[in-house]
Amino acid sequence: MSVLNVVALQLAAEPGNVAGNVERVLDAVRTHGRGSDLVVTPELITTGYDLDMFDERGAELAEPLDGPTVSAVAKAAAELGTTIVLGILERDGEAVYDTAAIILPDGSVYPFRKTHLYPAELTRFSAGQGLLTVDTPAARIGPLICFEHAFPELATTLALAGTHTLVIPSAVPIGYEYLLTLRTRARAQDNQMFAVACNLTGSGFTGHSLIVDPAGKVLASAGAEETALRARLDLDLITRERDQEPALSMRQADLYRPEAVDRLGVMTAGER
Repeated sequence: MSVLNVVALQLAAEPGNVAGNVERVLDAVRTHGRGSDLVVTPELITTGYDLDMFDERGAELAEPLDGPTVSAVAKAAAELGTTIVLGILERDGEAVYDTAAIILPDGSVYPFRKTHLYPAELTRFSAGQGLLTVDTPAARIGPLICFEHAFPELATTLALAGTHTLVIPSAVPIGYEYLLTLRTRARAQDNQMFAVACNLTGSGFTGHSLIVDPAGKVLASAGAEETALRARLDLDLITRERDQEPALSMRQADLYRPEAVDRLGVMTAGER
């Protein structure tokens, strides 16, 4: 397809109320997701993002991917014929992950586990060990989660793997919306692909979700309120932008190693 209809559901989550949060997600998906190809939810929308709560109840709140939450959301994805990116606290054996579950209309589920954990998360979650692209019926998408958009190499790796649209479920707190906006636009323009950043709101989180095109132009943006952002992404724009500025195809990876940098000595004034 050359067009991707995207919805970003900027929602608040009640910490620890999985049943209530999931019901609100399902209501929002069914209300706003009709006619869309892709619906993106915030980071950890099913549990809320509360690190102290995870210390006490993380094992209890986490679910396997074949649990009731993903099953319920998969049913909605099938009903609407859309792909849903769900932020969930995942349990796999003894490990707990901050996961973006990509749920296709045919019921397929592909988990992306946050690989680059924010320092305060290191004792709460296990880190994922790989990046992911998923071919949905409409486009190839690549997920990153919140703090990971601080790492340009991750987005570029996904772009080189053929990603059309970067999806970024986030839980950016109030006062740091500038990072959400700046990094989302930069990762999109750096790699000339679309980016959809869907952020939590309420309970100290800033909202300010946004959808960005391959030139770094903001197509849709939110304030702090709960809302559904919509955008129609013309995927042919990716090719046009990359033809105009072929940065990805002109990469010289052999230069991007510390050992390839010439280390020139710095003389003090007395040595001149």
